[in-house]
Amino acid sequence: MSAKSISTQGDGKTFEQLRQECLQKKKLFEDPDFPACDSSLYYSQSVPINFEWKRPGELCENPEFIVGGADRTDICQGALGDCWLLAAIASLTLHKETLARVVPNDQGFDRSYAGIFHFQFWQHNRWLDVVVDDRLPAVRNRLVLLHSASNNEFWSALLEKAYAKLNGSYESLKGGSTLEAMEDFTGGVGETYETKSAPTDLFNIMKKAYDRGSMMGCSIDITSSAESEAQTASGLVKGHAYSITGLEEVNCRGKKVKLIRIRNPWGQVEWNGAWSDESREWNVIDSSEKKRILQNSMDDGEFWMEFEDFKANYDKIEICNLTPDSLTDDTKRKWEVNMFEGNWIRGSTAGGCRNFIDTFWTNPQFKLILKHADDNNDKCSVVIALMQKNRRALRKEGLDLQTIGFALYEAPADEDHLGKDFFRYNGSKARSKTYINVREISERFTLPPGNYLLVPTTFQPHDEADFLIRIFSEKAAGTMEMGNTVDADLPDPPMPSLPEEETDEEKGLRRMFEKIAGSDQAISAKELQQVLNGVLSRRREIKFNGLSLNTCHSIINLMDVDNSGQLEFQEFKVFWEKMKKWIMLFISYDTDRSGKMSSYELRIALKAAGMHLNTKLLQLLGLRFADENYDIDFDDYLTCIVRLENMFRVFQALDKSKTGQVNMNILQFLLLSMNV
Repeated sequence: MSAKSISTQGDGKTFEQLRQECLQKKKLFEDPDFPACDSSLYYSQSVPINFEWKRPGELCENPEFIVGGADRTDICQGALGDCWLLAAIASLTLHKETLARVVPNDQGFDRSYAGIFHFQFWQHNRWLDVVVDDRLPAVRNRLVLLHSASNNEFWSALLEKAYAKLNGSYESLKGGSTLEAMEDFTGGVGETYETKSAPTDLFNIMKKAYDRGSMMGCSIDITSSAESEAQTASGLVKGHAYSITGLEEVNCRGKKVKLIRIRNPWGQVEWNGAWSDESREWNVIDSSEKKRILQNSMDDGEFWMEFEDFKANYDKIEICNLTPDSLTDDTKRKWEVNMFEGNWIRGSTAGGCRNFIDTFWTNPQFKLILKHADDNNDKCSVVIALMQKNRRALRKEGLDLQTIGFALYEAPADEDHLGKDFFRYNGSKARSKTYINVREISERFTLPPGNYLLVPTTFQPHDEADFLIRIFSEKAAGTMEMGNTVDADLPDPPMPSLPEEETDEEKGLRRMFEKIAGSDQAISAKELQQVLNGVLSRRREIKFNGLSLNTCHSIINLMDVDNSGQLEFQEFKVFWEKMKKWIMLFISYDTDRSGKMSSYELRIALKAAGMHLNTKLLQLLGLRFADENYDIDFDDYLTCIVRLENMFRVFQALDKSKTGQVNMNILQFLLLSMNV
């Protein structure tokens, strides 16, 4: 809980700075980053209800931030379909220390009130401090979204507003996974269990999770949208997120009965079967035990049911572990955590799943080195969590969750980024159970010590997203991003040969060169364009509309040793040797003989030309040179490879210490300066 939070306000000011400014000016805060207007509510439609934005003092006489302590009865769902968030907030109220981080207690409606409140959420390995004003959407002076059962209590409504701001709008909160909000409240790692295929000791797993402070939710699957929030005869609601708020074992007629307590965030509509609030089962257990378990029981949406009935009626359980301790092992573990951030960029690193073998290998790759087995075991426990970033906030741009998953392979010891053939002939050692369109997918593995290659992917190639990977291991593990090498093995240009030593091909080149060059025996960029277009137009395997003048200028920059701005014959001849090699590479990586090369093949084409680029630089090149079909034509290919060689030659000149180590800032600058 000690990690410092980061202000998200556009002007960079903190909550306290903004509050003090308002108090000094005797003016209530109005948030310019999340204004009280329709766009903060909906992005896909006009607002269906005539909302008015009201401050708490306009809705009741004596508003309070929290009345009598924040608890799960403070959370009543309104008109927004965000029951998943409300279920997570209800679970949050059971964990006071965690609640105090998310809902800081340094605010209220006392003398320090200035119409401003703040809440803290975990996002992509950082804690963010989100500031909001207290103008809330109301209809006829009543809150119509999340609200408390107490008319003068406002912490839960303001928390929902801060979470809506974090995600772009209230509408962005429609539909989701309880686990998503639980992780944002804790920075924890989530696990999901299907009740119909769960371990036999599921109750013990959940009881241990509850006792360790884990947050839990559950839901019933739907088979069609028509079933969404449909109520069953037993009082349960399909496609609806519930909180799990307790687990107990009671003695009933000489045997132990396992019970689970569940809460509907609606604050009403409860299970009416065995062990429900008024059922006869409560009359056959010890009265003191009954009183202990049913204390404060009312028709508030919370109810008990037998665990076997729970498994029969509910389909999915979501558990957010505040630490990724194994819930199936009695030993409390301290885990080591490694983290990577990356991107799937179409045309370079969005290779899709293993079904698409031609591009799968281009996905980002990470090495995991497990040297030490767990205590009292010969295996290594690992939890891998893959999260796609910011997708809820991107809904207003028409984007939603990608379908994601990952695979683990046994990694060769010294290889860098592994190519297509490795994945063609080697199967995975472990992988996510499925590909699914959720924010985060996590799996727990028990692996022998060794070197592993982690490949996170979207299901389809060309699907873009930013991602975060968290790797938890019981013992310290080595991790590294693959494909990070940036260097070049560029041979020195050959010494010029005498005319009498030239080959027949070179003599033919000389005649063509002299014909175009004229009396100065040198060619300009325009004349070079004429020469190369004439030669290349006779190559049927290369389809292009002619080399651009820009490409020819780049060639002269590369080959012009005497800085004349033109090419003499010896310079042209050296270039022609390079050109022949580059043509052969282009043809060999034009696998479908279309006359173009897939941008996904750029890494290995450049490697064959003696140039190694890391993933970030390849992504830049893909964005710059690939067309809408992720292909690169010959002119763009030649421009790319010439400018890269130029870049490396400039770097070699700048590398005064001859370390051969490329400074990434210099490389990025050189790429941009050459319009790559």
